[in-house]
Formats: sequence, structure tokens, C-alpha cells
Amino acid sequence: MIRSLCLLYLAGGLGAVHAGPVKWSGKTADRVARREDVNVLMYGVTQLGESLNNVYKSTEEKVANILLTLNEHERALEQLREQTTQAGEVEIQMKSVIELLQDQTFKQETQTKMTEGQLADIEREEAVLWTKVQSLEAHLNSTTPTIIKELLERATFNASILKGLQHLTDFQKQLIDNHAEQLSKLQRMSEAL
Repeated sequence: MIRSLCLLYLAGGLGAVHAGPVKWSGKTADRVARREDVNVLMYGVTQLGESLNNVYKSTEEKVANILLTLNEHERALEQLREQTTQAGEVEIQMKSVIELLQDQTFKQETQTKMTEGQLADIEREEAVLWTKVQSLEAHLNSTTPTIIKELLERATFNASILKGLQHLTDFQKQLIDNHAEQLSKLQRMSEAL
């Protein structure tokens, strides 16, 4: 596009170059020289236009590439912003979870200390009870033989009394049997009389 504009400008400003036979005269030689200069200038302008056009196209491609790269960078920056926002939200959530865990840990430690205190109290009570049980066992062990000995002595005494009563009962039974026999004899004698 630039090249076309340059050519139009030069053709309009300098006049069109006509093709035809060249006449060589003094004036004509100057004109031919000027025309050759104009042709050279036109060729240079054409070359400059083409170079500018190539520069324009390559610059346009570079600008397009730069814009594409900028768009990609903007998208990447937007993603980074989103990730940063999400990371901030995650950090806030993690802080709240950490605070909750710390609170629960504190409560559990308090509960553990209370439980340890209760366990220590129970262990002390168990030790006191164990001491009492051992004391009772010792007391029973020391008093039981005496009581058992007394009970054995009473049982032996009662057994001897029972034996005496048994003998006495046997003796009285024998007496009763004897009396019954004597009575029976007496009855027979009285019947015989």
C-alpha cells in the first residue's frame, strides 16, 4: 500500500516518463540525463517503498506476535490472580482449622489432666483399701485360730456332754426296759394269782 502511494506521488509530481526513441542533442542529452536521474530516483523510491512495505509487514507481524504474547501474559496473570485469591482463601480456611484444632487440643489436654487427677485419686483410694484389706486379713489370721480353737473346745465339750447324755439315755432305756420286764412279770404273776 505504501509502495503504491509512493509511485503515484512520484508519477504525479514528476510527470510520466514516456517511452520512445531518444534524440541526442545538447538539450536532449540534458533531458535524457535528467530522465535517467528521475528513473534512478524512481527506482530508488520504488526500492525504498518496497523496503518500507517489508518493514511494515514484518513490524505488523511482530506487533501481532507481541499482542498475542501480551494476551497470553494477561491470561497467565489473571490465572495467577485467581490462584492467589484461592490460595488466600485456603490460607484463611487453614488458619481457622488450625485454631479449631488448637482449641480441641487444649480441651483434650484439660480433659486428660482432669482424668489423670481422677485416676490418681482412685489409685490412692485403692491403696488405702488395699491397706485396709491387708490389715483385716492380718486381724482375721491372728483372731481366727483363737476363735476356732475356742469353738473346737466348745464342740469337744458339747460332744462329751452329748456322749454322756447318750449313755444316760441308753442307761435309762435299759432301766425302762428292765422296769417293763419286771412289770410284765408282775402282771403275769398277778394274773396267775
